[in-house]
Amino acid sequence: MGEVLGKVLVVDDDEVIRQLIAVNLNLEGFEVVTATDGQDCLERVLDVMPDVITLDVMMPFLDGWTTAQRLRTEEATSHIKVVLITARAQDDDKIRGWGIGVDAYLTKPFDPAELIQVVRELAAGAKE
Repeated sequence: MGEVLGKVLVVDDDEVIRQLIAVNLNLEGFEVVTATDGQDCLERVLDVMPDVITLDVMMPFLDGWTTAQRLRTEEATSHIKVVLITARAQDDDKIRGWGIGVDAYLTKPFDPAELIQVVRELAAGAKE
């Protein structure tokens, strides 16, 4: 088994999408942990301490916007790279994401190869 490229916390309320992302990243050599929504993410993030979090925006309980905002405002998690993955592709949504301080923004349906590339770059940057 090769070197682990990094640890990724995959957050999505849709099990199919969550598993799709997890399997693709796993095959690339990432250690993957999953969470079902923003609240689950915030409860698990300190135990997992991922290099990168992929975060769906539209989720019940706690959406991706609020989750990303909380990750950014907590000192213990403010350094973690965040990729928002959403069907909301409007410019104002992207501007909102950049305003929160997310590191990347992918729109659904996304290309798994693009996701892997973005996560790979962010994980490499997190290790520097």
